[in-house]
Amino acid sequence: MKNLVSVKWLKENNNEDLVVVDCRFDLQIPSYGKDSYLKGHIPNAIYMDMNKDLAGNVKAHGGRHPLPDLNEFKSKLEGCGIGNSTTVVAYDDGEVAGASRFWWMLKYIGHDKVHILDGGINAWIEADYALSSDIPNKRKEHLDININQSIIATVDEVRKNIDEDTSIIIDSRSFERYKGEVEPIDKKAGHIPSAQNYFWMHVLENNRVKDNKKLKDHFNEVLKYKNVIVHCGSGITGCVNYVALDEIGIKSKLYLGSWSDWISYDENEVRTGE
Repeated sequence: MKNLVSVKWLKENNNEDLVVVDCRFDLQIPSYGKDSYLKGHIPNAIYMDMNKDLAGNVKAHGGRHPLPDLNEFKSKLEGCGIGNSTTVVAYDDGEVAGASRFWWMLKYIGHDKVHILDGGINAWIEADYALSSDIPNKRKEHLDININQSIIATVDEVRKNIDEDTSIIIDSRSFERYKGEVEPIDKKAGHIPSAQNYFWMHVLENNRVKDNKKLKDHFNEVLKYKNVIVHCGSGITGCVNYVALDEIGIKSKLYLGSWSDWISYDENEVRTGE
């Protein structure tokens, strides 16, 4: 797998030339990630908070987790020892959502030397590797930002691709949320017209990303489309599908604002049902 590394690989390569990033989070319990990090993390790991580090201030449009100020993000990364030549490994509990969001953000700013820990910290613990409560002091590095616009989609681009036969809009939320039967977070229930449902958790098996054969079977119908746009509720779990698609060579774009941005425009149509 090109985007993931095993806990064995991380154990053998966890040195000063590598930066490990703890991306654990819980949307319902904002303090969960930091509390978990302080209780015990993979040695030498630094912590990135989903709401404070990996997202910016919520505005009228842009969704619940817009990008942070990129200059501030760059400064935080540099302070954590991430420079142009640094290899980075991100992890969470194993569901890949937090790690994928961070992975995607580094890809977006042009840093390609980033990987996700397959199985997350739970796989690390299962392998009987030690945890640490020490907070590392990293040497500041220099990081250049080179925005990769080819991996992000705007709301206008989503609108233009709704009725295109060569395009598919992938909704990564649960089937119940997609159909509009339930909506535990956002103000409106339903989905973007023509969007197809590929629940992000279906790319996982036993808390690991499925192998490429199973991913190809899962996304078989997506192969026929030229343009692939992925979204979720607020641009976090959609990153899991983005990573999985990239694993099997399918290029896609992330609609970062996702459903929470789509419904912020009164003129945008909302569909319910299948």
